Amino acid sequence: MAKRLLVVDDEPNLLQAVAICLRAEGYEVATARNGAEALLKVAETLPDLMISDIRMPGMDGYTLVRQLRAAHRTVILPVVFLTAKDETADRIAGFRSGVDAYLTKPFEPDELIAIVSNILNRVQRTHTEIARLAVGASATEPEPFQDEQLTVAEARIADAVARGLSNKEIAAELKISVRTVENHISHILAKKNFHNRVEIARFVMEHQQSD
Repeated sequence: MAKRLLVVDDEPNLLQAVAICLRAEGYEVATARNGAEALLKVAETLPDLMISDIRMPGMDGYTLVRQLRAAHRTVILPVVFLTAKDETADRIAGFRSGVDAYLTKPFEPDELIAIVSNILNRVQRTHTEIARLAVGASATEPEPFQDEQLTVAEARIADAVARGLSNKEIAAELKISVRTVENHISHILAKKNFHNRVEIARFVMEHQQSD
């Protein structure tokens, strides 16, 4: 699926030229003539990246980016400034507003294409890594310990014993009294015919390894 780009500029000829350049690279391109129109376009269809001028009637590029960064839906929307404002102070203001890249006019189309491609690839890598970590976290999360002879409360306490927690630490984790923990451990020892906590811990760990 083609990546969606939004190009914002009040100069019709430049707007058309940039759009043609990007469409030739396989991107789906929408256009807007100023910041206010750009916000409407973003509300209709969220682009994968936006390219914007700074000097525009009504709402300038700085204000546009600040509004995007203030909204949850667009807080991480990549934005590239393409502008004739080439002073260092302009660049600093752009980056402080939240822009991701800054390219001055006149510009080389190949450079713009490289910037767009680099940002989109970086975003894709980030999304892929987040998805991988999420899957890995869910895959490695152990199942709660269960045993047919033990109640749910006893199973939770047996699991805590296997993790090396003291009775006081188990009580704090499960929000029960130390006496209740002691009673449950006594029941576990009796039900499983164990003699000490080490045997409880060994049983739980062997059970988890066999699952």
